[in-house]
Amino acid sequence: MAAAVIRRPSIEPFTPLRKKPLPAGRPREWYITHNRRLKAMRLAIALLDAGVYVPSKATDATIRTTAHLIGIHPPSDTTCRLVRAFIRDKR
Repeated sequence: MAAAVIRRPSIEPFTPLRKKPLPAGRPREWYITHNRRLKAMRLAIALLDAGVYVPSKATDATIRTTAHLIGIHPPSDTTCRLVRAFIRDKR
């Protein structure tokens, strides 16, 4: 018989993890892609938290407005497509 585990929400405020430096010696394109994925993931999480669960509701304007609200630079069209792909994959 499995026992249910009840978790209490933490009283402490959220503290982000310490950033590690990126590995050296990779091609420039790798760093661009890596940073684009990180930005798209942050935007996808913010949109999901805001209730946008369907990629068709995540228009470029919605994504750029969300980026402005969370304080990051406006994403490119490529990053917007990647955000919609993250929402579609549901991983």
